Amino acid sequence: MNEAVATLEGWYALHDFRTIDWHAWKAADDEERAGAIDELNALIHDWQAVSNDGSGSTVLYTVVGQKADFMMMHLRETLEDLNAIENEFNKTTFASFTKKSYSYVSIVELSSYMASHVEGDPMENPHILARLKPALPDSRYICFYPMNKTRNLGDNWYMLPMDERREMIRSHGLIGRSYAGKVKQIITGSVGLDDWEWGVTLFADDALQFKKLVYEMRFDEASARFGEFGSFYVGSILDTDKFEEMLKL
Repeated sequence: MNEAVATLEGWYALHDFRTIDWHAWKAADDEERAGAIDELNALIHDWQAVSNDGSGSTVLYTVVGQKADFMMMHLRETLEDLNAIENEFNKTTFASFTKKSYSYVSIVELSSYMASHVEGDPMENPHILARLKPALPDSRYICFYPMNKTRNLGDNWYMLPMDERREMIRSHGLIGRSYAGKVKQIITGSVGLDDWEWGVTLFADDALQFKKLVYEMRFDEASARFGEFGSFYVGSILDTDKFEEMLKL
């Protein structure tokens, strides 16, 4: 049996994508819409309080295109916490004006490919902990996509020796590090949790950097031979004011 890579895990992650039922929203009266927005703002305020005290993190973004209208990304300590957030939103009046488009469940992950140089207990290393339990940035744009490593007969990632996989991941990581200060990347593992193996969430103040980074990585062997990618979701940040503006008729 080939050697499996060890991983470190942090906060659980939920990417929750919703589409607004504009017909129902327009059909509601002014009082109902105002009440729904007030309830939504109160919930967002509660999520922000969790982010402020460092026990989790939440960001909201629009989604450009027809896959969804907006997304909520939550990081929390447990799956139960994520489930509670989901149920809390679903019970709001505003949720009745939305349709579920897509969701993704995973956990923030750091593999020993990347953490093998750390001395001592990595879970006591502040740098490692900051990567496993990150504060989600308020960057202007977000890009999310799920991915797998191929298990084809000719190119099976999981049949490669550890040293070969480690070298390809190192080369892959060098490309990512060249975008430091331009793109922040959070990798979440989802083997056994969702339909894909990893979720990749990118944050940037210039959306063009997503194209440049992903395109450059296409030429890296780890992606060119072994990468399989799901749908891409891209959008811009939402705060309560922008959310209200989006919902204004």
